[in-house]
Amino acid sequence: MDSAEAYVIVGGSAAGMAAAQAIRERDPAAGITVLSEEADAPYFRPLIPYLVSGRKQAREMTLAGSGPYTGRDIQVWTEARVTAVDCKGQRVTLADGRQLGYGKVLFATGSRPFLPPEIKGTDTEGVFALRTLADARRMARRVEATRRAVMLGGGLLNLKAAFALLERGIRVTLVVFSPEVLSQLMDPEDALLIRRALDRAGLEIRTGAAARTILGDGSGVRAVGLDDGTEIECQMVCIGKGVRPNMEFLAGSGVRIGGGIVADRFTACNQPNTFAAGDVAVTYEPVSGRPIMTALWTNAVEMGRCAGLNMAGVPTAYTGTFGILNATQVADMPFVSMGTVHTGGLDFQIYRHASANAYRKLVFDPEGRRLMGAVLVGDIANAGIYRYLIREKRDISAVKRQIVNHQLHYGHLLPN
Repeated sequence: MDSAEAYVIVGGSAAGMAAAQAIRERDPAAGITVLSEEADAPYFRPLIPYLVSGRKQAREMTLAGSGPYTGRDIQVWTEARVTAVDCKGQRVTLADGRQLGYGKVLFATGSRPFLPPEIKGTDTEGVFALRTLADARRMARRVEATRRAVMLGGGLLNLKAAFALLERGIRVTLVVFSPEVLSQLMDPEDALLIRRALDRAGLEIRTGAAARTILGDGSGVRAVGLDDGTEIECQMVCIGKGVRPNMEFLAGSGVRIGGGIVADRFTACNQPNTFAAGDVAVTYEPVSGRPIMTALWTNAVEMGRCAGLNMAGVPTAYTGTFGILNATQVADMPFVSMGTVHTGGLDFQIYRHASANAYRKLVFDPEGRRLMGAVLVGDIANAGIYRYLIREKRDISAVKRQIVNHQLHYGHLLPN
């Protein structure tokens, strides 16, 4: 064994660095080593579309010294890919043969883009799945030779990438098989205002269509072939079709896998002194109690910090991850989507309100006593209160009228 640390963290993104910071706050002297397979020091992954648009440089995205991520006395190894874990011997092995022992280890390796095998030509020059700073750099370089880009998938990251390209003066076409964009976050009828904002911004959208092949020539991508037989000429393709957890390095380790790395409510795995957090971890949905994985930065930070506290000897239960919880802005339209929002064929009480500039959907249980989910577009006031009510499973019978009328405030929740 080359060396050993009290704490080893495999993965240098949101969950891993939040855990490292939490450990350092509780254990000022112990050694902490973060192993990241990327060449870049840990950074704010949600900002990488800004590298493509030119709004930010890589140095402006670093985690160290930003907000709670002091990076003080935390050793980070870059280009350090873990290939095996020996839980009995409590050590990890790196791709270059080095070994590092641990007292406690956190698996926070995140996820990687899913490239659908039915789409041919995904290895063509000019095809991207925007996930890392290295991806963003390559994409920014390709911009110089791009007049038109095709985005496959209508998820949030692909929309952000699309707007980065629009800012560079590139014509962008979004191709989605679903009836509408953001289908994972809301029903099609909930996305009308967002769709209008995208149209105003100049994004071309093809719904109900799927890519079958990516065609290339000597300079790289030249077109995307769709399932209806048509082709879209382009010089760049960005694929946003979901992610898959990075957990292959755990083969033979004995760590329990079930779609991702299985962790209990204290973020512990089934092997001694092992923990998991972030995109790679299977946690639970607080409303339904079902096992779930999510790929949101805020969830990863929260779960990572929880894992760090547990590793440092401060028992801390993770309160769970909403199946859907997202708050952001697309074009000039802010929105929040949380809890149960897909309601087709389900026996829920649903209240909708729409105006020229705002849309609201509130989902209650069949008896109308619990708020189960909410979609707010344009006007996102009260989102924090709604999140609290959903997460805590509060009986809202006494304040339901105020919720439906969008007039609720924290005073209504105080005991009489």
